[in-house]
Order: sequence, then C-alpha cells, then structure tokens
Amino acid sequence: MNSLSSQIVHFVQRYYVEPIINDSGYNPVNTVTWAIVLGVFIVLIQRAFRRYGIEFNSRFILATAPYIIAGSSLRVVEDAELIDPPLSYLLITPLIYILVASVTLLALIISRRLTGSYRLYSAVGISWSALNLLLLIREGVQHAWVPLAVIALGSSTTGCVYILLQILPHSLSMRRCAFSVILSHMLDASSTYIGVDWLGYEEKHVVPTLLIHTAGSAAVMYPLKLIVLLPLLAILDESLRNERDTRDILVLTLLVLGLAPATRNTLRMMLGI
Repeated sequence: MNSLSSQIVHFVQRYYVEPIINDSGYNPVNTVTWAIVLGVFIVLIQRAFRRYGIEFNSRFILATAPYIIAGSSLRVVEDAELIDPPLSYLLITPLIYILVASVTLLALIISRRLTGSYRLYSAVGISWSALNLLLLIREGVQHAWVPLAVIALGSSTTGCVYILLQILPHSLSMRRCAFSVILSHMLDASSTYIGVDWLGYEEKHVVPTLLIHTAGSAAVMYPLKLIVLLPLLAILDESLRNERDTRDILVLTLLVLGLAPATRNTLRMMLGI
C-alpha cells in the first residue's frame, strides 16, 4: 500500500506539480487532464450564462476581450519574475486559466446584477489590463516592432481566408463570431512563427512542437490551425444551430484559446522575456 501511495505521489509530482513549479510546459498526461478540466469549466460557464440570461454577441465579445488581455499579461508578469513563489504558481497554466475565468465570471455576474449591462464588467477588465501592462512596460521594451508584425501577419492571413471562403461554395453563416475566432488563432500562429523562426523562442505544447520540428519552421502553425478550425467552426454552426448557448460558449472558448497565447507571446517578445 505504501508502495502504491508513493507511486501515485511520484506520478502526480512528475506530470502535474513539477511542470507548474518549473514552468516546463506540457506533457501528454497533463495535456489530457487540462483538456478535461477545460470541458468541466465550459459546462459550468454555460449554466451560468443560462441562469443570468447572458447573450453571446458582439457587445459581449468586446466587453470580454480586456479579460483575455488581462489574463495573458498577468501570465507575462510571472514570466518576468515580478512575483515570487508560491504566489507565482497561480499564474502558471492551467491555474491561471482557472483564476482568470473565476474572476471574469464573478465580475460578469456582479455587473449584470448591479447594472443590467456590460459597462461595469468592461471597465473592470480594462482597468485590470491597464495595470498589468503598465507594470510590464516599466521593465523596458526591447522589440517594439513585434506587436505590429503579429497584427499585420495575423490580419493579412485572416483576410486571405475570408476571400477564399467567398470563392468556395460553402461559407460560415455565423460570420462575425467565426472570423473573430479565425483572427485570434492567426494572431497566435503569427506570434509563434515570429517567436520561433525569428527570435529563437521554443514552443511548449506537445503536438505543435512535434510538427514544428518535422516541418522545420513554425509557419506550419498557419495551415495546422486552419485545418482544425474551419471544419470545427462549420460543424458547430451546423450541428448546434438549435442549441445556440452551447455553440456560443464553445466559440468563446476557441476565441480565448487563440487570443490568450497570442497576447502572451507578443508581450513576451516585445519585452524580450
């Protein structure tokens, strides 16, 4: 029994605790686990949306965007070692996702109850983002061109996808939401490409790392993301057309999964961290 207990402790230590403490990235075990945790959070957020009558629309996306930036910039605060352990462990994936999601949902619920709108919710997110960015900028900017390059590459790639979908016989009916997701992931792909190919950074996720090494360039992230995203968005649009709240929360999740790492990568490269 003691042997079994020690094996369990060793397993948890190796695959979960050490990657957080050492910020060593992902492995196949914790990747699957965090995906399951994400699924649970999606269900909880979906229930909260239903209960408080929150609609997924352009106003909600704009009001939520500052929280994505806040969470990503908070992660860079840890990258810059501006906060010491053990508090800094809360700012490492996946704990930071849980932290930011909890704060965001709490701010959203309070705002809806007090004002019935997204104004207070948006103001809190903007203030949080601004404080994080001011804290980081004080450390000094090394590559001011990086944000412009990421936005230029991400936007131009998204524009090409848009034109392509106009030519093809099938196009996504949930146009705005779909292209918000595509743009966020093209920004992520651009930040990875610039970081790995131009500035010598390394990818931490398991599958992208393998594909980048195989292709010899992080430019592989562009087709990789589109091969996954376009069919997935089409499936969500078609199969969940009568379950709008489920579709919307999944689209929001995809948006966060693209914009969050794109923002973090861009800030890190800009600051030279």
